Amino acid sequence: MRLRIFTEPQQGASYDTLLRVAKATEELGFDAFYRSDHYLAMGDGDGLPGPTDAWITLAGLARETSRIRLGTLMTAGTFRLPGTLAIQVAQVDAMSGGRIDFGLGSGWYEDEHTAYGIPFPKEKFGRLEEQLAIITGLWETPVGEKFTYEGSYYQLKDSPALPKPHQERIPVLVGGFGAKRTPRLAARYADEFNMPFGSLEDTERQFGRVRAAAEEHGRAASDLVYSNALVACVGKDDAEVARRAAAIGREVEELKENGLAGTPAEVVDKIGRFGELGASRVYLQTLDLSDLDHLELIADQVQSKLP
Repeated sequence: MRLRIFTEPQQGASYDTLLRVAKATEELGFDAFYRSDHYLAMGDGDGLPGPTDAWITLAGLARETSRIRLGTLMTAGTFRLPGTLAIQVAQVDAMSGGRIDFGLGSGWYEDEHTAYGIPFPKEKFGRLEEQLAIITGLWETPVGEKFTYEGSYYQLKDSPALPKPHQERIPVLVGGFGAKRTPRLAARYADEFNMPFGSLEDTERQFGRVRAAAEEHGRAASDLVYSNALVACVGKDDAEVARRAAAIGREVEELKENGLAGTPAEVVDKIGRFGELGASRVYLQTLDLSDLDHLELIADQVQSKLP
């Protein structure tokens, strides 16, 4: 089981803050640093100092880290044209020496589109499917050959399909709760399926759907990596758990039910139950980015106890 740190910078984080967290992620032995792709704070927060762009951030971190993998949960498909996005991700992969993972989702938060003048189309899932086909198609086109695509939403003609990523294949992540279309999309394009903020029961059901869809698509279910994203709130005792829950505006019992909260032993036990369902990675949603002691505790008392 590998643990990855997942941040939500739209709630309020500068690049320097993210850099400190990413360096701590690397120094403490975690597997990867991920971030969301949003331009507007959610809930009651003011989001100060303001949003940072996911791929500009990852480009900077690519040059200032050396081991950890870097990625998004999830890049918003509504923010960027697929051809441009393929270029950006391939370039950041080269800048990192081949340490990029690419999560792509349809985009869902209408208010942030309105706030920054970004079109918010009604039909997003069909666009997402075409985006995945285009981006992976551009990366997979042999050097010297052209890529052409004629879709309902996007058309490309005689693209040189450059630049190429540093990796032979950038791992692609697809995730979500959708019962039919999401598993089919994962089966066709993904290297990893991520279950975001779901219960053990939700996870078991959705992993099963994805496994079935993979086999229907002619892939072994084991070809995909299965993972969960869950909020983390760990303390050495109940008082510390309560303090950390209060710092992120959440209740301890709610976090224990819906996330990974409690003492290290409690969290190790719950991660193990997700592992029994097939998860081999857990993305720890880390909401208080000033609390690096939290990461140190998880590294020392949770990560070290996992198989």
